[in-house]
Amino acid sequence: MDFTAIAAALAGLGLGLSLIVAIGAQNAFVLRQGLRREHVLPVVLVCAVSDAVLIVAGVAGAGAVFAVAPDVLTVVTWAGAIFLVGYGVLAARRAIRPTALAAGASSVSTPLAAAVATCLALTWLNPHVYLDTVVLLGSIANTHGGDRWWFGAGATLGSVLWFTALGFGARLLQPVFARPAAWRVLDGVVAVVMVVIAVSLVV
Repeated sequence: MDFTAIAAALAGLGLGLSLIVAIGAQNAFVLRQGLRREHVLPVVLVCAVSDAVLIVAGVAGAGAVFAVAPDVLTVVTWAGAIFLVGYGVLAARRAIRPTALAAGASSVSTPLAAAVATCLALTWLNPHVYLDTVVLLGSIANTHGGDRWWFGAGATLGSVLWFTALGFGARLLQPVFARPAAWRVLDGVVAVVMVVIAVSLVV
């Protein structure tokens, strides 16, 4: 591994982090699961593996698919917007009519299958993930020539580090979320984020 490969990997790490370290539907869900200490490892793995698959596709040049078949992105956009509005409505209901919530437990536990399915939907029904990860990151990766796969490896590492820190580091905020009011604020923010993203997708 020479200097250019290291530079490409670091560039990929930096770009990868810059694309995912932002308030969004996926990050909000991972944070909430981390605070609840509920299915954190499976959720983190789903996010990290999904990002890795998308990064590999982007580096391999799959972004050209959207130029040939733009209708694919349109379908994903509308499906994602509908899902996000639904998730936002559920979060708003939790904020308006909270149950007895605490940082360590909730009165209603989310089944593993439901948590994984939600995580998959928030990831794969988000058209921005294709534009950012497959098209943008893939295009920049290919400017590194033979070192593009090192660039992709760096971006994948950034994704793994971020989701691990977000999911497992959320427990550090548990003293704050020991109060039900804090959960109401979080769910209110999640509801707003989901609906705003949904509207931005179709508008």
